Amino acid sequence: MHDQLIDVPGGRLHLIDEGDPADPPIVLIHAGIADLRAWDDFAPLLVAGGYRVARYDMRGHGRSVTDDIEFSNRADVLAVLDHLGARQAALVGNSSGGQIAIDTAIEFPDRVVAIVGVGAGLGGFEGELTAAEEAMFERMEVLESSDPPDAVAIADMDVRIWVDGPGQPDDRLSARIREAVRGMDEPLYASGTVSGQPIRLAPAAADRLDELRCPVLAVAGALDVSEVAQTARHLEAHGPNATAVIWPDVAHMIGMEVPERLAAAIIEFLEPLPRWS
Repeated sequence: MHDQLIDVPGGRLHLIDEGDPADPPIVLIHAGIADLRAWDDFAPLLVAGGYRVARYDMRGHGRSVTDDIEFSNRADVLAVLDHLGARQAALVGNSSGGQIAIDTAIEFPDRVVAIVGVGAGLGGFEGELTAAEEAMFERMEVLESSDPPDAVAIADMDVRIWVDGPGQPDDRLSARIREAVRGMDEPLYASGTVSGQPIRLAPAAADRLDELRCPVLAVAGALDVSEVAQTARHLEAHGPNATAVIWPDVAHMIGMEVPERLAAAIIEFLEPLPRWS
């Protein structure tokens, strides 16, 4: 395992690079409530499957830092690839990380061989929420707009929504997973935390799915916010080469909930592709 720092314009990214450099590279992009530690149980499974696996903290998360500037998340992905010496990579992104993966494949199609969205977002697409979900998000808006924000209360709400799943009991998952996410999430709302200003892909990805050249696997959980499975099905219906898989027993942090199952699905998805480097 190689623990590294990458200089990017106005910031520095923390990267962990595992596996044989000669193996096809996969880049993991974490959810907005987490950092690269969310992949701790998952990444070694892909390495064991014959892949080089790189994961990094997005700006303002974990050990990555940024000035308060405008920046492109897509350019940061390319900076990771360039640092690895990788001409191409498969991208696996959870939540907002999935949105970044899709956006990167649209903007830089020659650099991405495949996308796996894990509870992924899709820029420009909005699904339908239940009344209960809308109430949860309204409560979250109130918490986030407070000055200063209550990091403990926000993290608690994030765990209830994104880890447990809306309406699910708080003992559905182990305390280890819940507290791991809480530990990654709370610092994001600490005083003085700087995350920069991401530049959105324009036009948005939802209006450009026909530009996706690579195969897409969209994995979602039925216990997640309703919009997430709707996003996966929208990708399948409108992407040129996209497949949706909805698992009935998981919520949003699928790589933490069922790392072995997710790794097996990804390895099966990538196996038919010509090897890349």
